[in-house]
Amino acid sequence: MLLAGACLGAGPVAAQSLPTAVAALPVSARRAYYQAAFEQRALQLYTKLGLGSTGLSLPVFREGLVGYYNLRPKGQKTSGSSVLTLIDFARSSQQKRLWVIDVERAKVLFHTLVAHGKASGGDVPVAFSNRDGSEMSSLGFYRTAPTTYTGKHGLSLKIQGLDPGFNSNAESRAVVVHGAEYVCDDFVKTHGRLGRSQGCPALPVAETAAIVKAIRGGSIVYLHGPAGAGYRSQWLNLDTAAASYASLNPTGADARANGGE
Repeated sequence: MLLAGACLGAGPVAAQSLPTAVAALPVSARRAYYQAAFEQRALQLYTKLGLGSTGLSLPVFREGLVGYYNLRPKGQKTSGSSVLTLIDFARSSQQKRLWVIDVERAKVLFHTLVAHGKASGGDVPVAFSNRDGSEMSSLGFYRTAPTTYTGKHGLSLKIQGLDPGFNSNAESRAVVVHGAEYVCDDFVKTHGRLGRSQGCPALPVAETAAIVKAIRGGSIVYLHGPAGAGYRSQWLNLDTAAASYASLNPTGADARANGGE
C-alpha cells in the first residue's frame, strides 16, 4: 500500500499484515495513518469520478465523505447504505448542483438540478433556517427514510435531519425529497433561476422516481451551503471518519481496487 512505508517507517508491508502493524502504533501515529489513508481515498475517488469537471469542488466532496463515513454503521458494509447524495447550495440554481454517488461502487448515479427554499434567496440561497414556517432550506446531514410514499407532489421521500439546530426540525416542517415542475431548464430560461420550494430539495419531475428509489433506505444526504452560513457539525470530525473508513477497509483493498497502490 502506498502509505505503508511512509507511516510505518519500515518499507513495504504485506497487505494482510497491515491491520496488526497499524494497531501496534502509538495512538497519534495510528490517527495520522488513518487520516492519510482517508485523504488518499477521497482524492482518488474524486479524480476517478471526474467530479471536478462537473462543478463539484474537492472540499465539498470531502466534507460529504467525512459525514458519510461517520454516519455509516460502524465496521459494516450493509447493502443500500453506500449511497451519498451531495447538494451544493453555494452554487447557482441554474447549475446542476445535486450529485448522487455510490461510494463503494465508485459511480455517479445522478447529477441534476435541485431547488432551494423560496425564503433562502433568489438564484443562489443566502439564508438558511431550521425554524417551522421559515420556508428556507436547512443545511447539514440527513438520513433517508426506509420507504417512499405518494403525497401531493407524487412519489416522495422523507429525510431525517441529523444536525441539531440546523436541520433537526425537518420532519415537523415536512421537508422531503419530491419532484416539482418548476425544477427544469425551461423555467431557468424564462426566469433566470429555478423555481423554489418551501424548504424541500425539489427535483426534476422526470428524474424524481429513479433518484428517490436509489437513495431510500437509510442513505446519507448532505446539503452544503456558502462559507458564511455558519454551519457546524459533529459529523465533520475527521478522526472518527478516518477510523470508520479504516474499519471498513482494514487492508486498503478498497483503495487499491479504485486506483491506489
